[in-house]
Amino acid sequence: MSNIRRTQSKLNTEEFDGLMITGAWNRRYLSGFTGSNGVLLITKNEKILITDYRYVEQAKIQTDFDVILHAEHTGHKDKIFTEVAKQVNALGINRLGFEQQHLNYGAYCKVKELMHTELIPTFDLIEDLRMIKSEAELTKLKTASHITDQAYLHILEYIHPGMTEMDVSEELQSFIKKNGGTTTGFPPIVASGVRSSMPHGRASDKKIEKGEMITIDFGANYQSYWADISRTVSLGEPDSKIKEIQEIVLKSFKNCVRNIKAGISDQDVDWLMRKHLMKTGYNEQSGTGTGHGIGLEVHEKPLFSVMKEKELKAGMTVTVEPGIYIPDLGGARVEDVLLITEGGCEVLTPSTKELVII
Repeated sequence: MSNIRRTQSKLNTEEFDGLMITGAWNRRYLSGFTGSNGVLLITKNEKILITDYRYVEQAKIQTDFDVILHAEHTGHKDKIFTEVAKQVNALGINRLGFEQQHLNYGAYCKVKELMHTELIPTFDLIEDLRMIKSEAELTKLKTASHITDQAYLHILEYIHPGMTEMDVSEELQSFIKKNGGTTTGFPPIVASGVRSSMPHGRASDKKIEKGEMITIDFGANYQSYWADISRTVSLGEPDSKIKEIQEIVLKSFKNCVRNIKAGISDQDVDWLMRKHLMKTGYNEQSGTGTGHGIGLEVHEKPLFSVMKEKELKAGMTVTVEPGIYIPDLGGARVEDVLLITEGGCEVLTPSTKELVII
């Protein structure tokens, strides 16, 4: 069943007879439209995309929705809602669901004033559908993952003492682009030496010295779908303490991947990752999340946390990324893209997670 059909079928079970989509990635997921300005209106029998003059021709090429040009003909994002209200009233929608986290207060007030309908807030309605990937989506995810893995193998032959973190980042991005991917919006994390204690330490002009550990976290995008991996490498033999940290992180990662499968909760995943960290006394130095869903966005549902409880299902794509971070010493992280199956998981980024000493 197509994404739009799955959404229309949900209208039979929800308390509204129409749905307004304003979230950019949800709009892309349902319609295929990649422009920056547009609103979707969906009923059981209708699917409409309202956009401005800049994107009308593009929208007609990219989507099979009925495309409507809003009256102002400009890209001013709030003006589009005058046309949205006009279409909602014409469709006779009595109860309109809207994405509460993707509609600002000013726009909400405008549509409430202009529409002859009751507005019903929804939360993560489309995000929940996006968690289960179609075969077409999985093909793109697997391609993105392959490009990412190859980029990592390439960078192992490229790194040498004296180059900067930015040199490594730029080479990764160059390789990805040459091999059919992009990195726009997700520049690689390259953090060496004591800087590796920063979980999201962006690449700097710092030179990488012999004996330093390097945390690399990056991913390729292929046709709008992301991969995301983390690896730890060392230029020469590292300090024994930081090497021990890498080994603990890797063991935590392997324990999680070995046991993850459809049917367990995200709380279970968090426990699988953290129990070895707790046993070794490093849980307090592991304040980042256990992992996350991945697809159109680098970070999307499901989001693993001890505070959440959602059951994993076959067809979900997630990452698991244990890490330890100690200020003035350094850190280590390991991360892979996983496809959840009934009996376990398929690792989509199989390049080595072991500490590579160059």
